[in-house]
Amino acid sequence: MDNDTAAQDNALQPKAHLTGKVIKTTIAGAVLDIGQKIPGVVHISQLSKDTVNRVEDIVKMGQVVDVWVRRVRDDRVELTMVQPLGLDWKEIHPEMLVKGKVVRLEPYGAFIEIGAERPGMVHVSEISHDYVKNPAEVLKEGDEVEAKVLDIDRRKRQIRLSIKAAQPKPEEILAEVNKSEPKKSREKHGKKKEEKVEAVEEKEAEITAFQLAFQEAQARADKRGAAGKNRKQKKTSDESEELFARTLKNRITEK
Repeated sequence: MDNDTAAQDNALQPKAHLTGKVIKTTIAGAVLDIGQKIPGVVHISQLSKDTVNRVEDIVKMGQVVDVWVRRVRDDRVELTMVQPLGLDWKEIHPEMLVKGKVVRLEPYGAFIEIGAERPGMVHVSEISHDYVKNPAEVLKEGDEVEAKVLDIDRRKRQIRLSIKAAQPKPEEILAEVNKSEPKKSREKHGKKKEEKVEAVEEKEAEITAFQLAFQEAQARADKRGAAGKNRKQKKTSDESEELFARTLKNRITEK
């Protein structure tokens, strides 16, 4: 496959946006020059979202218009002037990440335009990992958000989304922060912690040594006090004995 063929194939993928020049109009539609080897054809039903009675009411010869690829045939490229949905129902599946705009807020949740046929709905409990009482507390119309598809119901045309499921959990963020913290910073914190422990241990050792010295000094003081008391008691006893002896001697002499 040469480069020109590859470029042509890429340009003609379904939903590819092109510009084309109207080179012919018919009752059934318009023929466009889209810069390819084969012409582009827009059926009258694809000229507008609204009903079209006459092709010339929408396009005229020589007019340049925006078109999108619907499908490629051997002799033509079928086009549409109605911008296709970004997501068809068959393209939407659970766990799929989508981006969109908040288009409506209700007490029970928010509606997000994701390019599908209908907006997806995010229940209030699926807005954030934190508790949210009312969607208006954290969202407003026009906000661009990313969400994950939880479930789809093609029959009811419902799409359930979750904003919080598309975001990391708080514990995952914390783990990432700890992981990305510089090694030197961790070592610094570790060193400070060790120094703090050592300071506390040294302080406790100082207190213990002071208590021991105080106890020894108190013991010596108590010992000195006890010795002094014994000497005082002995002195008092000696004086009493001497007084008694003198008294007894005097009485004997008087007789």
